Amino acid sequence: MSVETSGAVGVTVHGDTDEPGWEVDPEDESGAAVVAAVGRQLRMRREAAGLRAGEFGSAIGYGEDLVYKVEAGKRIPRPEYLDKADEVLRADGLVAAMKPDVAEVRYPKKVRDLAKLEARAVELLSYGSHNLHGLLQTEEHARALLATRRPAYSTDELERMVAGRLARHSIFDRSPAPDLSFVLEEVTLTRPIGGVDVRRRQLEHLLKMGQRRNVAIQVMPTERWDHPGTGGKIQVLKFNDGSAVGRTDDANGGRPISDPRNLRILELRYGVIRTEALTPRESVVFIKQLLGET
Repeated sequence: MSVETSGAVGVTVHGDTDEPGWEVDPEDESGAAVVAAVGRQLRMRREAAGLRAGEFGSAIGYGEDLVYKVEAGKRIPRPEYLDKADEVLRADGLVAAMKPDVAEVRYPKKVRDLAKLEARAVELLSYGSHNLHGLLQTEEHARALLATRRPAYSTDELERMVAGRLARHSIFDRSPAPDLSFVLEEVTLTRPIGGVDVRRRQLEHLLKMGQRRNVAIQVMPTERWDHPGTGGKIQVLKFNDGSAVGRTDDANGGRPISDPRNLRILELRYGVIRTEALTPRESVVFIKQLLGET
């Protein structure tokens, strides 16, 4: 339960149980360095303004403990924190200008690395055997799915993972738009992740995404077991310079694949999978039928 206390006039101060921000991943060295640098800048400006941590916290509407954590590089400030700090410290936009750098490191490193690859891709091929691809997930589906992890994510970690997944959806706003091909196993559409209502909205979202001219969504019926995707998910990203990178569960330990020979094997397997799956039009009919049954 969040606790709010009265601070400066017209300002709401969030107690320690409701601190907006995210913990820094100690294994993310580059991200930790950015957060530490931002923290030092904030502390220098606060001290130059003659404000104690508690006074500064009250002025921007956050607890003293959060101020100390941010300045020590142990907590990643949210954009509104930096906006309010800029105003109170009269930094003329210099503090707020750090928001893009901070925003990038708010997401886990593995998510940032994947997002960078997707941002460069001109074509994406994806087969999912157990879960919907992150680019196709609604926010509530993503949150429910990530919440099934064991050991469980903390609330802070869960929200960070969800935000990172949603940030990758910017790929749909790119121009020129990349070609995106998805083959989904039937079970990923029938398993009620998050409950009936969440599943219904997820199916509606898939139908909407499938209307995009650069997006092809195909369903692999469970009865079609004789296809080369039984070893797990397959993904290939192709780039404008002719290079590509792939990944599959059953080869190379799940690590990225970039050598031409193994990439050709992945593309061949994906081609067979697409052939065995329902066509995009048939898949629309199939998804609508599932939607009518929910």
